[in-house]
Amino acid sequence: MSLSDHPKAYGTAALTAAFAAGILVTLGFKDFYPDLERRYQLQRKENKRRTSTSDSRRRSSVFFGGGGPVALEDHDTPDITPSIVDGIEGCIGNTPLIRIRSLSEATGCDILVKAEFLNGAGMSPKDRVALNMIQKAEEQGLLVPGRGDTIYEGTVGSTGISLATLAKARGYHAHICMPSDQSAEKVDLLHHLGATVERVTPAPIVDPNHYVNIARRRAAEHNASSETPSRGFFADQFESEANYEAHMLTTGPEIYAQTGGKIDAFVAGAGTGGTLSGVTRYLKVEKQLNNLRAVLADPYGSGGYNRIRSGVMYSPTEKEGTRRRSQVDSIVEGIGINRVTLNWKAGEKFVDDAVRVTDEQACRMARWLVQHDGIFVGSSSAVNCVAAVVTALGMPTGSVVVTVLCDPGMRHLSKFYKRVNELGLEENEEEESKHVVVAEKNNEGDLVASLGIEETLKVKRRGGGRSRDEEE
Repeated sequence: MSLSDHPKAYGTAALTAAFAAGILVTLGFKDFYPDLERRYQLQRKENKRRTSTSDSRRRSSVFFGGGGPVALEDHDTPDITPSIVDGIEGCIGNTPLIRIRSLSEATGCDILVKAEFLNGAGMSPKDRVALNMIQKAEEQGLLVPGRGDTIYEGTVGSTGISLATLAKARGYHAHICMPSDQSAEKVDLLHHLGATVERVTPAPIVDPNHYVNIARRRAAEHNASSETPSRGFFADQFESEANYEAHMLTTGPEIYAQTGGKIDAFVAGAGTGGTLSGVTRYLKVEKQLNNLRAVLADPYGSGGYNRIRSGVMYSPTEKEGTRRRSQVDSIVEGIGINRVTLNWKAGEKFVDDAVRVTDEQACRMARWLVQHDGIFVGSSSAVNCVAAVVTALGMPTGSVVVTVLCDPGMRHLSKFYKRVNELGLEENEEEESKHVVVAEKNNEGDLVASLGIEETLKVKRRGGGRSRDEEE
């Protein structure tokens, strides 16, 4: 007897077979397209955002008292907004603002650091500057992609790295002139980025063979040649308005937004003066934070400290009025200034105070940050953090102090961290680790003693600023 003789049995068998086939097809379809579900969930979230403004027009649920619409939530997909940036330029800016727990606990203030080493091109705040200088040059026709143009710059490293990276991304060559005493890591990185690196003997700015003057000369020689249609562009970071403007347009607004405008002090070093001037001008002029204290973090050998304190760009290590010498032998790279540049002048009148930081204090801070916070940064960042601590200890408890972490420590192994090791700060690692485990809370006394800033605090308090004793 066949199934055709029994229609009811035939129908049941057919339905069962169709159901089984449907299951198999569904499972196979899902296996064949493993990302289908993810795409569907992302689309659902996008649709939810687009229709969020029309919630008031939805029907109320009778099951919940006639209130607002029932919001269905997806708990399976991470709350990630899809975002694609165009090129490496899209990785510049919007860096995190990090609260350093150990320094904040010890000082009683919130010490926040702008993590500029997380910029995606050259891993420093110079990414912002380099991009702005290049864009402005393109707007003016000084640089044209694909023409074979070369960007020339005199730099101690970070600006050169940013320029070399962005030059490749936008179709240019980079020719970097830098002092021969800078760390080997920076030179090697520039070579790997395809830049031409011209290392020169350190000299004062009045010397024609100062690295900045050589870069300017190389650009002029390029333009004087008629062999190719290409042009040479001298970036001139020290005197370019695009430098401090980059920080007025991006860094300053980011800090203001991240703090909600609740910031009591901004601390930064000055190599060209761009970061300090740009951020300070934005916060004090654009946002009218009149009670904000802007503080220069200055290494020994730099004239900025005395310029702010006494009005004279002068370092005790040089005879006033000469300037025919190079900066004092310091392991700190990237900051320190001995002449009034356009970028310095743009914000000088808004700077309220200065803190001078020794090489040893910078080394001790670098070691402290590694040991207590797992933060590994370069010499200029360490100087900024020492100055931030000194500033915080002269302000009321609970104040918000913001500074900048400039570049990663990997670029300073052969020079700065070699000195850290020579000072014996990396010895007895096991004992230090035990100490950190026992001392869960950091206090002011330990921090001050570890950094060796007792005398610095005395000088700071003699020169103004509210001490904790006075506050209590």
